[in-house]
Order: sequence, then structure tokens, then C-alpha cells
Amino acid sequence: MVKLAKIFNSTGLLLLLVFLLTGCTGSPENEASATETTEDASEENNQADEKEAKTKTGTDTESEESISGDSSEAVSQETTNSDKDTPSESSEENLLSAYSTHEIEYARVWLQLGPNLEIDELTIRPIPAGTLLNPDDETSEKYPEDVIQLSGTRLVDGSVTYSSNGNGTINVYHVPLRWDGNYPAGEQFYIDLISNTELVSVDTGDNKQIVNLIKKIN
Repeated sequence: MVKLAKIFNSTGLLLLLVFLLTGCTGSPENEASATETTEDASEENNQADEKEAKTKTGTDTESEESISGDSSEAVSQETTNSDKDTPSESSEENLLSAYSTHEIEYARVWLQLGPNLEIDELTIRPIPAGTLLNPDDETSEKYPEDVIQLSGTRLVDGSVTYSSNGNGTINVYHVPLRWDGNYPAGEQFYIDLISNTELVSVDTGDNKQIVNLIKKIN
């Protein structure tokens, strides 16, 4: 009996010791400590993620600003270059602003069709409808409309006889400045001249040349 009592006592002490050890290991303080450690680690991870996100956002913003700045500078540079390379249309138009539409028309017609551009003077002769094409020939036909005859001061300068259609085109009559030949030539000769009237589109031409010719109008 004494031996059994000793055995029970030893066993009881062992069990008690095991319970104590188990209690210490699973205590609330240890659990709290473990929880705090986990939360600290999670918070550190969150802070690290936020820092990384801010860094990335700042980098992206700087990149966008850089791209935007470069784009604006490029557009500004292109505009500047365009302004340098393209002549001012308004300044070109201003060259003609001091002259009438008729003067500009005369100069443009002569610039395009005049036989000699190196003339001393540009003579303008209005011819009303009904005037004989050749005043020295009684068989001559008459101009069916008002015309303008442009010429220089010499026969070698030639002439241009035309009527304006008011839309950038003219009717060119192929008549000479001076009539040479045997007369009377006959009505059919003059009818053929009128029938061969040519419709011509007048170019705007170079404004500086236009002004130079306008200054020579007599």
C-alpha cells in the first residue's frame, strides 16, 4: 500500500507539473504578444505598400508632366518654325490694297498675256460695244460688247483686247493693234475674228509684279 501511495503521489506531481507548463504556454499574455507581433508586421507591410504607392504615383506624375511639357514645347517650336517659313498672306494682300480692282485686272491680264512685259507704259483704251473692229474698213464687223485694249507705247509691245466676265475669266479678241492688209476685207473675215474669241482664266500672278505694272499705267 505504501508503494502504491508513493506511485500515486509521483504521478500526481507529474500531472500537476504538466498542467502548469501547459497553462504557461497557452496564457493570454503569450497570445496577446503573438497577436501584437502579427498586427505590427501587418502594419509595417501596409506602410511599406503605401510608401511604394506614393513613390510610384509621384514618379508617374513627374513622367506625365515631363511628357506634357515636351509636347507643349514641340508644338510651340513647330508653330514658330511655321511662322518663319510661311510668308504673311495679309502683307501680300496689303500690296494691292491701295489700287482699284480695274487697275489690278489690267496688270494681271498684261502680266499673263502681254507680248512684252518690259514696257515703259501700259496704255488703257476702253472701246464701247458697237465700235468697228477696223475703223478703216467699211465691211468691218462691230464689237458685240464693251472691251478694253491694253498696249504699250510701241508697236513691238503688242496689245491685248478683251472683255471681262467678272468671274476671273475674260474673252480675248484676236485683233491687231494696227490693221495692215488689203481692204475692204469683207464681212466674213471679221465674223471669223469674233467667232474665234477665246475664253481665258486670268491668274492672280505675283503681287510685286502686279504693282510694278500698275505703276506703269498711263
